[in-house]
Amino acid sequence: MISEQLLGECLGVALSAGGDFGDVFYETTMPLAIQMEDGKVEKYITGLDSGVGIRVVYGGNTAYGYTNDLDAVSLLGTARTVSNEALSAAKGARVYGEINLTKKMPANEALMDFKYAIMPDAVPSQDKIALMRKADKAARKFGTRIKQVNVVYSESLQRVVIATNDTLSAGTLCEDERLYTVFSVNVVAEENGCIQTGYETIGGLAGFEILSEENVEALAVKAADRAIRMLSAPYVKGGRMAVVISSEAGGTMVHEAIGHGLEADLAGEHLSVYSGKMGETVASPLITVIDDGTIRGKRGSFRFDDEGTPSGKNVLVSQGVLTGYMYDRINAMKDGAGLTGNGRRESYRSRPIPRMTNTCLAPGKSSAGEILRVTPDGLFVRKMGGGQVNTATGDFVFDVQEAYIIKNGTLGDPVRGATLCGNGPNVLGSIDMIADDLGFSIGTCGKDGQGVPVADAMPTLRIPEIVVGGKG
Repeated sequence: MISEQLLGECLGVALSAGGDFGDVFYETTMPLAIQMEDGKVEKYITGLDSGVGIRVVYGGNTAYGYTNDLDAVSLLGTARTVSNEALSAAKGARVYGEINLTKKMPANEALMDFKYAIMPDAVPSQDKIALMRKADKAARKFGTRIKQVNVVYSESLQRVVIATNDTLSAGTLCEDERLYTVFSVNVVAEENGCIQTGYETIGGLAGFEILSEENVEALAVKAADRAIRMLSAPYVKGGRMAVVISSEAGGTMVHEAIGHGLEADLAGEHLSVYSGKMGETVASPLITVIDDGTIRGKRGSFRFDDEGTPSGKNVLVSQGVLTGYMYDRINAMKDGAGLTGNGRRESYRSRPIPRMTNTCLAPGKSSAGEILRVTPDGLFVRKMGGGQVNTATGDFVFDVQEAYIIKNGTLGDPVRGATLCGNGPNVLGSIDMIADDLGFSIGTCGKDGQGVPVADAMPTLRIPEIVVGGKG
């Protein structure tokens, strides 16, 4: 453990040549990953990773260094390197002397305090592996068409201490503990040369209490059922049509179609279709988009972001009007904006950048059943796959894992091979019905070579017309 005194000394040395802001990010991570393939444990990976990242922000630029050598000589040497990097550009900026971390911000000062009922490291490995075997067995009950079952269990306990200093404070110190637990099942089915997959996952900022025999078996059954169901499904016929996306599909669309475009670095560099549109209508009046890092148990939640800012609930779009971007400190300084708690980094090796947390499209007033009933024909999407977006234009494409034809307002036969292609602002502007339900999905979001844990959520909704890719 690094002492508060040493953290303050590192911060003082880093800022000794001047700067607008400085921080020291100390991290210790204890991960465990178990991978089971066809009932056999193929990988068991564990370890301990500790390190410190030191940063000085000056005139909109960043000097950053990191080390995993935690003795005082190495840490102060890294701080001097960062200070030297900042020296030429920081002339005229405030010069700091000794920094006392007088203002401590314990976890109970954050907006939310997260507690874990069962710490995973208290659960024997054989119990975790036994749960994985139950999932494998549940998937294989679907018969010989199930060719492969991959089960992955992971846990990661991350403890961080963040020391910060800027022109408005004498130095602050905050601590956070983040426990991520994830269980996933991937099933491969094959028949007559046709191969289909089903994937399901459960997890969040939570302990082992989120897992039980019942829910991991249900997860495996759902994945296997989808893989089997899609084997006999015909390819969807592509074209323009109405699409109803179920809340079960998760929030991939809101994450890709608008979420990334509202990250302040992309918006500020005019790499977002939403750049310079604050206060303008960018979506249907039914659309409200919220990024909320305070939701208990969700994978994108935390007490403090990786710059020491308390997590928050930020309304980005309110009834179709753009009301905010997601900020880290450096982009907030550039725009003269308030901090939103979205400064995140993959580890001490990376500088923080604006990232999503739990990004949600708020529920509406219709019911999911009503939306389906009043849609005479089209495509019903129950499970989304991956997606990608060009943030500068808003153009996106999403894979669909599970879909059904809509006939006369009811679900028809399953179809496979569908993709959704469109433009974020255009699609969000056309949505004409939103249900009162809400479904979450989890993942690891990649940006600038960094991955961070996130969650996304969306209610059932209807897009009156969108391009569906398929065959024929």
